[in-house]
Order: sequence, then C-alpha cells, then structure tokens
Amino acid sequence: MHDHSAHAHPEPAKSEIAKWKAVVAKFEKPCTKRALWQLFSTLGLYLGTWTAMYFLLPISKVALIPLVILNAGFTVRLFIIFHDCCHNSFLKNPKWNRFIGFFTGMLTFTSFKHWRWEHSVHHATAGDLDRRGVGDIWTLTVEEYLELPKWKRLAYRAVRNPFLLFVVGPFIMFVIRERFPVKRASAAAKKSVWATNFALACWFVIGGLIFGWLPFVILQLGIMAVAASAGVWLFYVQHQFEGVYWERHEHWEYTAAALEGSSFYKLPRLFQWFSGNIGFHHVHHLSSKIPNYYLEECHYSHPSFQEVKPLTVVSSMKSFTFRLWDEKEKALIGWRRMREIRPAREAAMA
Repeated sequence: MHDHSAHAHPEPAKSEIAKWKAVVAKFEKPCTKRALWQLFSTLGLYLGTWTAMYFLLPISKVALIPLVILNAGFTVRLFIIFHDCCHNSFLKNPKWNRFIGFFTGMLTFTSFKHWRWEHSVHHATAGDLDRRGVGDIWTLTVEEYLELPKWKRLAYRAVRNPFLLFVVGPFIMFVIRERFPVKRASAAAKKSVWATNFALACWFVIGGLIFGWLPFVILQLGIMAVAASAGVWLFYVQHQFEGVYWERHEHWEYTAAALEGSSFYKLPRLFQWFSGNIGFHHVHHLSSKIPNYYLEECHYSHPSFQEVKPLTVVSSMKSFTFRLWDEKEKALIGWRRMREIRPAREAAMA
C-alpha cells in the first residue's frame, strides 16, 4: 500500500473502495460511555493540573514548568475531542457534539464552526495539488518556488523554517489568527469566532480573579505555546513525510489520498494517549466518522492496514528537512536537493 519506489499511485478499483467502506463501517458508531469517560477524565486532569498550579504558585515558580507542559498535553487531548466533535463523530447526538465542541474549542482557543469549515475543506482536498490553501501548511512545488520573486522566496523560506513553523507560527495561529474569521467564512462561522472570543474573555476573567491577572495570562499562554507547537507538529508530520501522496486534481483519488497521503505515526503509548490516537491518521482520513477512541481498533482490525509503513518518532525527524514538492520525482525535498536540481529546472523553465 505504501510502496512508492516507482512513484506510482494507481487509482483503486470500485470494489476496493467498497471493501474499505465495509471495513470501517462498524467503527463509525460513537459510544456514549467511552466518549463521556474520555471527556470527563481529560477535563478532570486538565483542571487538576490548574489546581496544582494554584497551590504551587506562591511556593515555587520553577516547579510550575512541568505542570505547564503536562497541562499542555491535556490541552492537546482536549483538542482531539474538539476535533471529533467537528466531525460529529464524538457522540451520537449532534447537539451535544456542538456543545462539547464549542466548550473544548474555547479551552483550546479555537472556534468550533469556523475551524470545522476549514477542516472539512482539508479533508476534501488533502493531497490535491490543485486545491491547496485551506486548512493546510503552505507548501509549494519546485517550479512554483522558482517562479516567485526574490522577496517572496525569502518569505517562503522563513515560513518553512522549523523555528517559525513549529514554535512561533503555532502560537500566532492559535492565540491571534483564530481570533478573526476569514472573509469567505459563513455568517454562522463568523459568529462562532466572536462567541468563542467572548467565552475566552470570560475564562481569562475567572482565571485572573483566581490566580491574579499576570500569573494566569503567563501560565495560560505558556500552556498554549507548548500545546500549539505539539499540535502543529502532529498535523505537519501527518501529511509531510517520506513517500507521501500528492497528485494533480485530474489524477487525485480520495481513498489513495487517505491511505497514502496520511501517515501512521506510531507513537509511544503515553504520547498516543495524549494525542488521542490521531497518529492513526490514515484511518481517520479514510473515514472521519470514526471516533478517536476507535481508530486503533480499526487499524488492527484488517490485515491491509498492517502493510502501512509506520512513522516512528526517530524516522519522523526527517520531515524537518522537507521544504518543497517535486512533481518530477513525486517526493518532498529539502533545500540541499533543491540546489542540486535547480540549474536543470531553471533551464527547462527558460
């Protein structure tokens, strides 16, 4: 399934698509008991760390650092619950998905309806070179990069710099960018952004009254900085890895994009728990109706899933080096490879 030695991505037969639908169908049914346990246990741990920080604050500022990191882990897990609610897969009742989605979205600085819209576009277009730009990370092809003016090349290099991409960028995206709706969003999505901002303001007022304004702001922004960086790294490595599937729209196929354009990130069990099984991203893109608590079971339910080559923490580090998509090689490449092929590509474009 993940053999990219020939760089070929044949479209699966209709019978193959029907087979996958049958495989995932039994996992597309939310379980109220498992969902509520996940929600309340995560919220309990999240609020528990805030309680511990409250009592430690007057004693030791240094001792707060591991608690901030721990709380960031619970924030990532809350975001996965929010993410499932956006897919209407966390609980059976759509109203409860919307309510829980709004609440967990507020705790993770993300508007429910606005993000749901952007993310649905991502699912419909992932791996499609002709439909980039919504809910994804800015990725250019070699030829597109070479056609840019010098100033825009420098801007692209800056955006793809690991420090900006995984440290500065995530913080700006969740803390600042998510506070404003995009122009083409629906009226409901725009209202959701303002409602989330109001709820966040209330959350900061409550936190400020309990902890003191400055301590709460510093703690909360520290938590979001760590959580946002972890979340963006997870999203990045789910779609930017060695052997990933990208095609022009005329050759693009949804099932191939799901199984070959989304990674199986095999994390250590503790990190898998914090990330809500989202490492089984190939399964999630095959069917977004599968709740996160069933993704692992679905993966191990069918022999074909075992053919998917997993990314490990060590092997995923190579993704740090990827900068551009090379349509001729059908592969993500870094700046070193770009320097090697640049003369020939520029000559071909002249």
